[in-house]
Amino acid sequence: MTTEEIIRIAAKGDGITASGRFAWGAAPGDLLREDGSLEWGPHHVTPPCRHFGQCGGCQLQQLDEETLAGFVAARVGNASASQELGAAQITPPHLSPSRSRRRASLKAVSSGGRVMLGYNEAKSARVIELAECPVLRPELAALLGPLRKLLIQLGQGQAAPKGRTKAKAGKHGHVRLAADVELTSTDQGVDLGIKGLSAEGLELTQALLDFAREHALARVTIDGGYGADVVWEPEPVTVTLSGVAVPFPPGSFLQATLDGEAALVSAAREWLAGAASVADLFAGLGTFAFALAGPETKVLAVEAARDASQACAAAAGRVQAPVHALHRDLFRNPLLADELNRFDAVVLDPPRAGAREQVERIAGSTVGRVVYISCNPASWAKDARTLVDGGYRLAALRPVGQFRWSTHVELASLFVR
Repeated sequence: MTTEEIIRIAAKGDGITASGRFAWGAAPGDLLREDGSLEWGPHHVTPPCRHFGQCGGCQLQQLDEETLAGFVAARVGNASASQELGAAQITPPHLSPSRSRRRASLKAVSSGGRVMLGYNEAKSARVIELAECPVLRPELAALLGPLRKLLIQLGQGQAAPKGRTKAKAGKHGHVRLAADVELTSTDQGVDLGIKGLSAEGLELTQALLDFAREHALARVTIDGGYGADVVWEPEPVTVTLSGVAVPFPPGSFLQATLDGEAALVSAAREWLAGAASVADLFAGLGTFAFALAGPETKVLAVEAARDASQACAAAAGRVQAPVHALHRDLFRNPLLADELNRFDAVVLDPPRAGAREQVERIAGSTVGRVVYISCNPASWAKDARTLVDGGYRLAALRPVGQFRWSTHVELASLFVR
């Protein structure tokens, strides 16, 4: 077997040659030698993070900017082509910059007497202890070290009680723990959520309060298995969506980056300009509802999560926005064609699995324009085929790479009947 050139990056991030050989960590133009080693080519750069290659959070830090953008565009373009959707226009991709991710879901576990806080290793349940993370906003990355010390203290405080399963002392007195940690940047600062540990007793509660004050946190919640309890929240936590401060329930969904959110919102505004009535399906807190609502546009925001729907309703009422929040599970109870026919346009942003049942109803409706936001090009393509078969055409497609250096790709799309 001779040396071969890497010609493209496959969907999971591996480089691939013309003969079908795969190589992890490769870039187009690299040479794959017989022994599996790589000779770097013109598009291969030095990864900016010391954890790259172990941490499973990133797969593409070896790519230069041009190649990274090409990967994002290709993922979306290939998904469209796989269902023969005939996209009329595919715009250049938007890439979020480094240090812009405003939310992170981390794992905390004990290993060898130490507490490890970070992401899972690639293709493994093992946690990589993060010393840095160039995708996270600085205020989130700065908490990694101090937060690890707090978790050690919380774990030690739970080693003594009998019957404790979440965290207990091992054979040599080491604390064993397993917890999920959520970090989110909000209007008031960082929102910290810890799940899998409890904070019983004055000492642990005081430790959490001291940590929150020292790091100017917006809120601290802790969930020992019975739901999140708020330990610290000096003022109500909000996130601003299109100029509207919306209450932020613990654990609520947000777009990963502010600039990525702006790119998706901009597409929806552009494509749905002039619509007098819009149904925003899987609306969450109202990311698109508040962007689209205005003097000439009324929006129905439909969301299954009750706390998110209530937050959207409260914000709309406070600012008197023409947004009506409706609590409804669109997987079990999708809007029917007759209900949808009352609207000029629909925008939907479903979970990764897509929205087959709801899309089938849209395909059978008379709605003139549909903006479909997706975080999974594969499930989007299947739903898009349903819309096209129902009489829509794919008028525009916009790739968005919010999850920088990851194979996770998002998109905005416009369908016109």
